[in-house]
Amino acid sequence: MQENNLKKVAIVGRPNVGKSSLFNRLARQRDAITSDMSGTTRDIKKRVVTISGNHEFEVIDTGGIDYSSALFSKVAEFSLRAAEQADIIIYMVDGKTLPSEEDRELFYKLQDLNKPLALVVNKIDNDKEEERYWEFLEFGADATFPMSVSHNRYFNDFYAWMEEHIPAIEEEAGLELSEDTEIDPFDEIVRDINSTVEEVDNKIRVAIIGRVNTGKSSLLNALLGEERSVVSDVAGTTIDPIDETIDHDGYEVTFVDTAGIRRKSKIVGIEKYALTRTTEMLKKADLVLLMLDSTTQISELDERVAGLIEEYKLACLIVLNKWDINDERSYEQVVDDIRDELRFLHYAPFITISAKTGLRVHKILDQITAIYKRYQQRIPTSELNDTLRQAIRRHHVPSHNGAVVNIKFATQYETKPPKIALISNRPEFIHFSYKRYLANFFREKFDFEGVPLDIVARKRGQRIDEDEEYI
Repeated sequence: MQENNLKKVAIVGRPNVGKSSLFNRLARQRDAITSDMSGTTRDIKKRVVTISGNHEFEVIDTGGIDYSSALFSKVAEFSLRAAEQADIIIYMVDGKTLPSEEDRELFYKLQDLNKPLALVVNKIDNDKEEERYWEFLEFGADATFPMSVSHNRYFNDFYAWMEEHIPAIEEEAGLELSEDTEIDPFDEIVRDINSTVEEVDNKIRVAIIGRVNTGKSSLLNALLGEERSVVSDVAGTTIDPIDETIDHDGYEVTFVDTAGIRRKSKIVGIEKYALTRTTEMLKKADLVLLMLDSTTQISELDERVAGLIEEYKLACLIVLNKWDINDERSYEQVVDDIRDELRFLHYAPFITISAKTGLRVHKILDQITAIYKRYQQRIPTSELNDTLRQAIRRHHVPSHNGAVVNIKFATQYETKPPKIALISNRPEFIHFSYKRYLANFFREKFDFEGVPLDIVARKRGQRIDEDEEYI
């Protein structure tokens, strides 16, 4: 039969609901990669499938609809395009979770296409779990099917519905593709998404912050090699943040020399406006150079300034300025003082410089690019879970009032900063101290120096919200 005349079926849904597993079951082969990790499928695949002996159709396995990053948003766009081009749509949801607003909105959007649309509630693995399926009837789908793809359960009604919308094969001989045969839109979608690559992220926004007169403007001038920012011994000279971009090691590094941050009681008029500008700039920054005066002790104001770094979850390099005139305290004494007072920046490395003489200033750019690479790194799931198993073998997850707490697997779901989800049977009982232990273990294995690390604990299928502590 001519392939372009086949009915086209798109399997659509959010990440980790079982689309690739259903595709494999229909295609009777393990072609698409399947795992418990959200977002595994990026490449789109299609196959010609036959069910019940003579009902043939073309099925396409789409990537999960997820807008958490630029690349995933592109995959989501192609997935919705596949649904628009399809004759029949299968929308899959995770039956181990309650209906979500995201699923409702996506399903209603697909309903507007006015095509045969089935709602498949996957992961209903036994009769007891079937009651969860009833929760999804509120979607009002014309056809809703409970299913367990991994256990090959409840397929009969689903196949019967498919046969209603897919005609049986009629033998047709001598059909050949002519030069004016239309291009299969599914072929176009598959080619487009499979050729999509993540854009190289080589733009780094660096904020220079610190209390007044720590040498921020002098550092910027030393890095740029020219007087682009007014330098003075009078505290508070810099008012407007000044953006300057330079190229280094294949990266575009944009520095923002922030306005001097004064005590709130001393902020008046234009300097208060400058502090607001600084705060707004930090929301857009990737990495912070925290300028500290190595000739003085850490003050309460230094802590408040440093607290902005924790608030905006930024990568950080601590710059100890005026090292050329620090003749009272050793490096160890200065570092111990800072570590003691700024415990929340335990991940940040140090560099000692003299912005005035240029001592070691040239090393800052290399530090910036190295830290930024760690800030945007994504750990392969297999390596992350191998390391997790090593950590658990060394120190088991503590039980809670006699109840066993297991971590089933880990997955990194975001970068800048790196965010890792621990999927557990009892996530609420994974103590902060154990998350900190795992964070330190991951830091040692994967080198997250200079980068805050987010560890969250969730049940499988539970939404990951951005309300967790950074470790």
